[in-house]
Amino acid sequence: MNICVVALGKIGLPLAVQFATKGHRVLGADVSERVVNLVNNGAVPFPGEADLDDKLKEVVAAGLLSATTDTAAAVAESEAVVVVVPLFVDAEGVPDFGWMDDATRAIARGLKPGTLVSYETTLPVGTTRNRWAPMLQEGSGLTAGTEFHLVFSPERVLTGRVFADLRCYPKLVGGIDEASAAHGVEFYQSVLDFDERPDLARPNGVWDLGSAEASELAKLAETTYRDVNIGLANQFARFADSVGVDVLKVIEACNTQPYSHIHTPGIAVGGHCIPIYPRMYLWNDPAATVVRSAREANAMMPQYAVDLLAAAYGELADAEVLVLGASYRGGVKESAFSGVFPIVEALRARGAKPYVSDPMYTSEELAAHGLPPHEGQEVTAAVIQADHAEYRTLAASDLPSVRVLVDGRRVTDPARWADVRRVVIGG
Repeated sequence: MNICVVALGKIGLPLAVQFATKGHRVLGADVSERVVNLVNNGAVPFPGEADLDDKLKEVVAAGLLSATTDTAAAVAESEAVVVVVPLFVDAEGVPDFGWMDDATRAIARGLKPGTLVSYETTLPVGTTRNRWAPMLQEGSGLTAGTEFHLVFSPERVLTGRVFADLRCYPKLVGGIDEASAAHGVEFYQSVLDFDERPDLARPNGVWDLGSAEASELAKLAETTYRDVNIGLANQFARFADSVGVDVLKVIEACNTQPYSHIHTPGIAVGGHCIPIYPRMYLWNDPAATVVRSAREANAMMPQYAVDLLAAAYGELADAEVLVLGASYRGGVKESAFSGVFPIVEALRARGAKPYVSDPMYTSEELAAHGLPPHEGQEVTAAVIQADHAEYRTLAASDLPSVRVLVDGRRVTDPARWADVRRVVIGG
């Protein structure tokens, strides 16, 4: 079939490539001419996605994938449309639907009878039925559920391993009616492959959750669970610090019991998902006090790490401190809601002079993010913010003037820091 993927970002482009590898003709639509030109030349617009470079070249060369800035025209040529346009939210989780509204109006202009439209961007519950259906109907003159089909099917993958995650996790689908759901299930069965999962109660594959709202809630619930679990782990870690207990040994022991699944505490929770979707859930359900408390607990961890540094180092005024890691997690060049920003702010509030380094970023890129790059300045303290693999072999000899190291991710080898005060969270 002909498929249109709207937005060729870190999720949309791998999806488009996946669909094309199954033999379908894919039109990728993006507002960026730069992205469109790169994709049409078989070049990946961003680094770090496993296998994407080779797969993209293959499907472009085979004529199975091309890109355009004309979303309406691409939709008009397609029998299925998959929407992965970013939804921006503020610090309180209030959505800004601007880009998605624009994309939806463009989709409506090209929509023809019988087309399936699937939204994969994480949304507040009720958005597919109450916002996108009326907008698509108004712009196309077609009736949702009878003249075109509409589903919500959340992306459940992590950047850097999208193709593996597409095979590993069930594809959730929820339609605005039974006919839409049936078309959604049939579509995803034709574009995805699934690994065997004997641990699941039913076979891995495409799962119809019964409604768009159930599918929307499933994505918010699974990400909010992670935030709440990490928040609890961080609370345990802070208490463990106060009583001189290694919380990781405690967590390891607890998780030997099949009903305990405590996550790992750490210096920050970043990225586009875990810090944001609980706020989006709260936008739907403001009475969810457990969710709110966990989000607040996690948001406090960068400040707590700086407090640990001050307790071990002493007065931080004029201290030159290196923050290692601008990415929100190791191995990914992405700084969205990274802990580096509140850590730098907290250091400055104490009068310290922070610098930032990251093996994935140039000094110019760090400066463009408002982060002061480390360019050889002598530092007397360091804070590890991201769990990059490079930091596992980091040693005191690499930073000979450092007196105190706060390892916020427990990635360093204590033996390599024998003569330095090394502090961990929950240790």
